[in-house]
Amino acid sequence: MNKKILNTIFFLLVIITNALANILPINGKTTGEISNQINVLITPAGYAFSIWSLIYLLIGIWIIRQFVGDRGDSAVYTQTSTWFILSSLFNVSWIIVWHYELFALSVVVMLLYLVSLIMLYRKLTEAGASFFEKAPFSINLGWISVATIVNIAYVLKVNGWDGFGLTDEIWTVIMLIVGAALAVLFRIKEENFLYPLVFVWAYIAIGVKNYGETDFAAYTAFVFAAIILAADLIPWRK
Repeated sequence: MNKKILNTIFFLLVIITNALANILPINGKTTGEISNQINVLITPAGYAFSIWSLIYLLIGIWIIRQFVGDRGDSAVYTQTSTWFILSSLFNVSWIIVWHYELFALSVVVMLLYLVSLIMLYRKLTEAGASFFEKAPFSINLGWISVATIVNIAYVLKVNGWDGFGLTDEIWTVIMLIVGAALAVLFRIKEENFLYPLVFVWAYIAIGVKNYGETDFAAYTAFVFAAIILAADLIPWRK
């Protein structure tokens, strides 16, 4: 089947699955309700998940653009189609396993989703994609990078992990450091300012969620958001 049609079909599958996850909802609970069953300090405030609207809007534009002229026959689409389809499948699969509370499996699927986005981003780079052609997946990759950390933290807490004796606050700081390092390294290596901005968005939301309840985690998240933003504004060169 034509790759343009396949890209469109799998994008629509993602949109429909996400809609059903919250309209039905799948297995009787929305995605957010399941997330809120356990208080994990590194989980962002609910408003942060609205970033999905931006991600899907930008990917939707990317999908439409492939039907303009002969753009769909360019390497930006032909060399990335397989990884785009795989990322869409892992997106849908994660929603399903999450809603059926198969949490350990959700980590595996999330990691596969992350890897597929990394490969998709690499293929876009190799194909000489422009900033705007890479933008949807820069933001998507950034958000799934954060989501992977949050997903792992959630599953560990569900399974009663004792954190090697360290408190939840200390582990939150450790995870914030790991995420911040990832964001800054990506900024330097790829010269991509969108990916770190997603971390800034998420870290501010983590701070908002914890403010007034766990101020140590909240202020730490705010500080690292500021650090990432400052690093993002530096005109790094390879």
